[in-house]
Amino acid sequence: MFERPQNVVEVSIQTAAITAGVLVVLIIGVFWEWILHQVEWAIREPSDWGHTLIIPLVSGYFVWTKRELILAKPLHPSWWGLAIMILGIAWYMICNLGPAALAHHNIRASGFGITLIGMGLLLLGWAAMKYIWFPLFYMLAFFQTVSERLMHIVTYRMQDISAKGAYVFLNLIGIETDLSGNVLTIFKDGNPMQLNVAEACSGMRMLVAFLALGVAMAYLSLPKLWQQIMLVALGIPISIFVNVLRVASLGILGMFDQNFMSGEFHHMIGLVWLLPAFFSYLAVLWILSMFLVEEDPMKGKMA
Repeated sequence: MFERPQNVVEVSIQTAAITAGVLVVLIIGVFWEWILHQVEWAIREPSDWGHTLIIPLVSGYFVWTKRELILAKPLHPSWWGLAIMILGIAWYMICNLGPAALAHHNIRASGFGITLIGMGLLLLGWAAMKYIWFPLFYMLAFFQTVSERLMHIVTYRMQDISAKGAYVFLNLIGIETDLSGNVLTIFKDGNPMQLNVAEACSGMRMLVAFLALGVAMAYLSLPKLWQQIMLVALGIPISIFVNVLRVASLGILGMFDQNFMSGEFHHMIGLVWLLPAFFSYLAVLWILSMFLVEEDPMKGKMA
């Protein structure tokens, strides 16, 4: 797919590293406003978008695992990469200076992603693209918050699932609870306390984090495509189930202090539940890895 064109120049690893450093500084400078906005968003809402801060490190690790394959042959940079970088920067500038509709965070992110792809091609060439295209697209897909308009389409349904699941769970463990819409009414000694399953508790943002985690684990740990697809797909029910427990735990803690049902505690409890969710994902990964059957190399010789 990525064949090297003829008559291209070979460069040393040292030259590529120095050029990469210069280009990274250039990209950070050009996209500084977008990057700063993204980081501020992640810090302001850590339980929802905090995972975006580690996505560049994960993408870099993907490339690091392929370093021997990338460097097995001399690097042959392609000047097409420079053209693609210019295209990405130009698109970003148009989004910033053009019509207001293009100034959307996710639309501007496409310029950032195009520029990264161009940088990879410029530094490493076409032959290396088959090893770095996935890390680059992973970076583009998950190193950004998701549009609120898109979030709202899915969020309402996930709010409904989370509210109903928490309602069933709380009643099963003996806590009297009523459900009206997305509002849980929890009774303590006959006194009602309301827990509104707002959009922050819908689980959509946790689902995005789980998809990012699932794709990374599948890419690094599972060799078969069907295993990778299965692991990523199972992230959806796991995230929904964990979010049901998240909402239910808010209701339980609210019986001791009603302040737990609102405010910043929503974010903190989300971070707490990410840990058991992660171990659940590891368990699924282990189960799927058990289906890996190594072929006997002697079998082909005997046939």
